[in-house]
Amino acid sequence: MRHITTNDTPTPTIRGIADHSWQERGRCHNMPAKDIDELFFHAARDRAAIDEAKSICGRCPVKKACFDYALDNEIRQGMWGGITEDERRPWHAKVNKRLDYSRVKAAFEGRDIHLSDAEREAVTRHAYVRGWSPDRLAHTLRLDLDWARDLMRNAAHAVADRDRYWDQADETEPTDETTGDDDVASPVQVPRQVQTDSLIAALRKAA
Repeated sequence: MRHITTNDTPTPTIRGIADHSWQERGRCHNMPAKDIDELFFHAARDRAAIDEAKSICGRCPVKKACFDYALDNEIRQGMWGGITEDERRPWHAKVNKRLDYSRVKAAFEGRDIHLSDAEREAVTRHAYVRGWSPDRLAHTLRLDLDWARDLMRNAAHAVADRDRYWDQADETEPTDETTGDDDVASPVQVPRQVQTDSLIAALRKAA
């Protein structure tokens, strides 16, 4: 039986947590396990193995998905996406501070994806401002209900502090002439994000 659909939604660029389909298209997919261990989990400073592995990864159609998988799952050993574990170390150090609004939008659209702490915080604050219930946030982020309540409570405090201090900071912020200090600490605990109208509209539509 033939099914006709008018769904022309573009293929998503962010993969869900359970989506491992990309692995079947990797150039290393059908390699013997022994060769994979020697090339992609090589001995330290084995330049021949590193060069050969990088050559394979360089022409792989799922190189980025492989790299993202290693970061999202905290895989620190071996070569993933053509990047050695030493080269990948700085990425691991900063991945939890990543704030990618395409991931935030995908979470609001109901996709089960890896979120950094910063992205989870952005989702929670936007959900609070939109009037979501803790149950809805728990379902969206796949969280325990008590954890979702705690996140919403923290978001409420953060937004209240931001709104309380924002205008006050603009009105009373001391100048260099009065303090003699160029590095004046701002009382703003949660700075407002600079967001484009299109981003705000997209998040509103997704929510």
